[in-house]
Formats: sequence, C-alpha cells, structure tokens
Amino acid sequence: MKKIIVSAALILMTVTAVQAQQHYCIIDSKYILEKLQDYKDAQAKLDAMSKAWQVDIDKQMDEVDKMYKAYQAERAMLSDDMRKTREDEIVQKEKAAKDLQKQRFGYEGDLFKKRQEMVKPIQDKVYNAVQKMATTHSYDMVFDKAGGVTLFYADPKLDKSDDVLKLLGINK
Repeated sequence: MKKIIVSAALILMTVTAVQAQQHYCIIDSKYILEKLQDYKDAQAKLDAMSKAWQVDIDKQMDEVDKMYKAYQAERAMLSDDMRKTREDEIVQKEKAAKDLQKQRFGYEGDLFKKRQEMVKPIQDKVYNAVQKMATTHSYDMVFDKAGGVTLFYADPKLDKSDDVLKLLGINK
C-alpha cells in the first residue's frame, strides 16, 4: 500500500512538473486583423466588388422575371413555335445569370480568388508576427480563440493579441 501511495505521488509530481514547463498563450486573430488598416481596406474593396457583382446579377434576374411575365401575358396568343422560342430564351437568360452568379460567388469563384489575392498576404504577415513572438517568448503553443477553438476559460493575461499588434507596428 505504501508503494502505491509513493508511486502515485511520484506520478503526480511528474505530471505537475511537465505541465509547469509548458509555456503557451492565446491570441485572437480576428481582433488582430480588424486592427490592421490593410485588412480593413481589403475587406472594403471586396465588399464593394461583391456588391457590384450582386447588382449585376440582380439586374439579369430582373430581366428574366420581366421576360417571363411578358411571356405569361402573351402566351395564349403565341403559336407553339413562338412559345418554344420564348421559353428557350427565358431559360437561356436565366442559365446565364446563374452561371455568372456561380462564376462570381461559387466555390473558387472570382470573389474567392480576389480574397486569396488581397487577404492572404495580410494573414501571412500576422502569422509570421505570431511565429516571431512565439519564438522570442519561448511559447510552446499559441492558441487562436477566433479560429473555432473551444475555450471554456481563458485568463485574460494569456491573451497576447496586443503584443502581436505591437510587432506589426500597430498600437492599441
């Protein structure tokens, strides 16, 4: 029995010593990015681009709707060939609008590519600053609370987001 208690105490001390040696911090990448003017500018450009593209797509869809309503009003007076021709025109116009929407906003569409082009270099800059801070301060781990990591509790003194901003030349 005495051996079990001594073994348990040794294991507990070893685990405690290992945990005490781990050095980590928490950052909030969303908070950091929102403090960077380059990121704000890129987001504003992307939002403007997205809005302009959406307006163009909406115009095309409105045209399709007008064509369809006109077709519905005239349908009874049209021959079978004319009906088929008009239906095909409406379908083609709608397909073109949906294709444009997919090209602009779809997976790996124009918006995705522009976001990669404009935001990725800024994210890389933040990543490099975090890596530099972690190396300088000998952190074993850096957790990002904005990245979907679930934290039940985080001591505010562990949040080093402001230190990363200082490395990036941004003062709070």
